[in-house]
Amino acid sequence: MGIEADVKQTKFKTVHNKVIVNLMYTSNWLYNSQLGVLKPHGLTVQQYNVLRILRGQSPNPVRINDIIERMLDKMSNASRLVDKLLQKGLVKRSTSGIDRRAVDVVITQAGLDLLAQLDEYQTNWESRLHTLDEAEANELSLLLDKLRG
Repeated sequence: MGIEADVKQTKFKTVHNKVIVNLMYTSNWLYNSQLGVLKPHGLTVQQYNVLRILRGQSPNPVRINDIIERMLDKMSNASRLVDKLLQKGLVKRSTSGIDRRAVDVVITQAGLDLLAQLDEYQTNWESRLHTLDEAEANELSLLLDKLRG
């Protein structure tokens, strides 16, 4: 099915306008699809992103500002996300020993265990993208990089 059928629109102003609509539609489709995987585990996509950032740096602590730099959604409030994860026991927060104004965050064992459980779901979820072969996936990634310029 093409974007025309998905949004029930047969004409677009330009081919570039069609690309914009297609990218936005596909982005929302991916987001909602991943949310469906995470919601039963009590996570949002943004919280999942923070946990993955922390797992990548584990066992080293990560400052809130470093989390913000690495997040996929730059509009997210990282402090609020960390607070939510703290309430769930998935992260620990402490004042930095180097800079008392900075806050260090580390993932807990419960957070690591949850991510390990989600890894299988994530692999199954990502398999939806295997409608593209490796060359097509690389090409799409390069084109998206080029678009962001």
